[in-house]
Amino acid sequence: MTVEYLLLGLLALLWGSSYLFIKVAVTDIPPITLIALRVSGAALFLYLVLLGRGGRMPRDARTWVMLGVQATFNSIGAWTVLAWGQQFVGAGLASVLNSTSPIFVFLFTALITRHETLGGRKLAGAIIGLAGVVLIVGVDALSGLGSAVAGQLACLAGAMLYAGAAIYGKRFSKVGALETALGTMIWASVVLVPLAFIVEEPLTLRPGAAALAATAALSILCTGAALLVYFRLVHTLGSLGVASQSYLRAGIGVVLGIAFLGETLTLPVATGLLAAIAGVALINAPSGRKTAKSIG
Repeated sequence: MTVEYLLLGLLALLWGSSYLFIKVAVTDIPPITLIALRVSGAALFLYLVLLGRGGRMPRDARTWVMLGVQATFNSIGAWTVLAWGQQFVGAGLASVLNSTSPIFVFLFTALITRHETLGGRKLAGAIIGLAGVVLIVGVDALSGLGSAVAGQLACLAGAMLYAGAAIYGKRFSKVGALETALGTMIWASVVLVPLAFIVEEPLTLRPGAAALAATAALSILCTGAALLVYFRLVHTLGSLGVASQSYLRAGIGVVLGIAFLGETLTLPVATGLLAAIAGVALINAPSGRKTAKSIG
């Protein structure tokens, strides 16, 4: 399991660092075009990996419909509602709301799917981890709750979609992580690339070298490689386990800020980091019992 925990940290690093690359790229590339480049670049990268491994994609229509649903959960739908909601919600509060996906995974699993074994320890981990994110971001971020309700609900909807992705992803145990990741990115490209041409004018753009490099890193590392890790962890750590990386992402942001932006580590932030790590540890600690039946 040590390898899986290291991969969970790697996933948090890849997705946590995506905010830095987005910040650089969006200066020259509008958001929908950037997302379209992100998913199409990831699809190309994953396709090359598939060719290198001598693999092939599923041929049956049912699997492709399922991949379309998965793409809606973890990219098309989630990214769209989050991008819309974050126009009206402060960055700190948006980070907290976006980090509630483990709570939703717990609720959906306990009340609907029951595909994994839960318990008080995992619930405590989900709550402690979220509290850690609040401390990392700053308690003052919660002062905006209740205003711009539509935007806040959109951020929560994005977190719910991420939770749905972690649960629905369990259905692809026979497909493989690489094929699942590629399939979802193909679907995302089919939807988002035409949308970019409808809403924006990507052919008129002249992005600089920094924006192009950031976009490439966002596509290959933060999307393509990250999805390979993600779909593996869905099956090894489970839905709640892989969703717990959202708590680590906030910590990654702090570490990157200290390393590259000269930010300082305060006591509340340090406490939040410890709480986030403790929450993830509680969620993922072996229980000695096998998980419940798989869904699908």
